[in-house]
Amino acid sequence: MRDHAGAGRMTAQPHLTTLIVAAVIAAGALHAVWNAIAKHLDDQLMAFAVIGIPMAVIGGLAVAVTGLPGRTAVYLAVVSAVIHVGYELALMNSYRLGTFNQVYPIARGTSPLVVAVGAYFFAGEHLGPVPLAGVALLAFGLMSLALSAGTLTRTELPAIAVAALTGLTIASYTVVDGLGVRAAHDPYAYAGLMFALQGPVFPLVSLFRRPVARWRDRTVLGRGLLAGALSVLAYGIVLWAQARAPLAEVAAIRETSVIFAAMIGMIFLKERFGARRVAAAVVIATGIVLIST
Repeated sequence: MRDHAGAGRMTAQPHLTTLIVAAVIAAGALHAVWNAIAKHLDDQLMAFAVIGIPMAVIGGLAVAVTGLPGRTAVYLAVVSAVIHVGYELALMNSYRLGTFNQVYPIARGTSPLVVAVGAYFFAGEHLGPVPLAGVALLAFGLMSLALSAGTLTRTELPAIAVAALTGLTIASYTVVDGLGVRAAHDPYAYAGLMFALQGPVFPLVSLFRRPVARWRDRTVLGRGLLAGALSVLAYGIVLWAQARAPLAEVAAIRETSVIFAAMIGMIFLKERFGARRVAAAVVIATGIVLIST
């Protein structure tokens, strides 16, 4: 295990650049794609079990190349892996209970303001009034997109509650991982360890909960492996960005994934994209501009 105590603290103050903004938006698009794939596999446990395979393999290879990060980062990676397992449990249940174009935006929209508060208390990041207004506006736009139908029925409440819980787990692991990549001074070592710890959980669970024959389903295997690879790539980009830019701003920009999710729903899933969702997308874009100022 490498000890970075003598390496010193980061000398540069975390800040956004055009490259970071573009990379995080791309990560958001990849995130929306792999979530859409996971949602539309019938067996959610098998979906996340197969998704875990690329995580475990890529994570293990990364650790083999980079070695373990510093001691503090190892502890944070363990905490993050536990939170990520909770996140995946909440996510698969929200997909079981609700529609993609509703639960996904609620889950993603819950986290930005929570991350801003967490970054303020735990990472010492004080956003200026304009970026803070952007975070608030972005969160409002995301929630508006989630509630674009205008009304909620009693049957939708369980899905919404689980989606909101998913958002809280997103906020939690975002703050933990932001601290972890900075403590590691090597985002690839940290990401590799976190993926290596997280990845095997649902494949192991599925061995006890599903017959071995389920692993012969080529549709589940092909789509699940693709979703897993996209997941690793998307979150690897986010961790790279968190090591270089404020946590709240990276988290907020990442949530542009809901725009891509709405486009996927409209184009590929034939879901309705009316005036309310267009207005919400405009609010989200305005929030991104303010955050990037």
